[in-house]
Amino acid sequence: MRIMAVKSLPFLIIMLMPVPVLPRDVAPVVSTDWLAQNLDNPRLVVLDIRNIEQYKKGHIPGAFHTPFSAWVVENNNLSMELPPDEAILALLGSLGINSDSIVVVVNRSDTDYARADPARVAWTCIIAGVKNASVLDGGINKWTSEEKAVSAEVAKPKPAIYAGKVDRSAIALKRHVLRRIGKSAIVDNRVPEDYFGIGSLPGHIKSAVNLPAPWIFTKAGLFRDTKELLAMAEGVIGKNKSREVILYCEVGVYASTWSFLLTQMLGYQNVKLYDGSMQEWIKDPRAPLTAYGWR
Repeated sequence: MRIMAVKSLPFLIIMLMPVPVLPRDVAPVVSTDWLAQNLDNPRLVVLDIRNIEQYKKGHIPGAFHTPFSAWVVENNNLSMELPPDEAILALLGSLGINSDSIVVVVNRSDTDYARADPARVAWTCIIAGVKNASVLDGGINKWTSEEKAVSAEVAKPKPAIYAGKVDRSAIALKRHVLRRIGKSAIVDNRVPEDYFGIGSLPGHIKSAVNLPAPWIFTKAGLFRDTKELLAMAEGVIGKNKSREVILYCEVGVYASTWSFLLTQMLGYQNVKLYDGSMQEWIKDPRAPLTAYGWR
């Protein structure tokens, strides 16, 4: 992730302002029944982010194939970073998406990473101005377990020019995170072992609290009840919905899952994602770490 210097006070004010949450027409997490009933909606765009072999074996009718790898890039030796603005806009256009589209992202739901990836794609759509970007609860696994219709026909989108703009005010750079230690709510979305420091990386960002992304889901791969998710968030982050929250994980994907839920479902108004996350943080000897503790 590029580190941008703060050159003026107006720029600083923009960076600290709450990120506006666009009003939605469709729930951020949709059920398989809802999707089945809305497949004929002309505004609907279903995105299947599995690999091409899995897609060709059977997918939701009309779903476009767009692998997760198309939504992230390597940048400055950091993996799974947000692509450049022009690349995001071109990708949305190639899929026939416009700002009025209802986008539903579908993936497998049998691993923690597979459950998190759709929210990363939906989050990317949202910061590019697609307010109704959602994820399918339970993914393709739940869809097929219910014996809903599948297709082996490759669906072809009608490309268009996406006339939108990527709002990067939802992205926190490392410089900003360093300034906000002990001030903002900095939240580590990795599993407790990694946060504590007995995983592959040495601990967590100083002052960060732990809110693991895998805990969002039940053992069956479904999202937990909204009330339970809100209780989890308030118990760790607090009930002040306007306080700045900075989320991170190892590479930014787990953190974007909580960012998606906090802003689109749970009412938090000032949420930023540190996309460089721990992979960038540990490369800087000045960046403070805490190990073997819960703060």
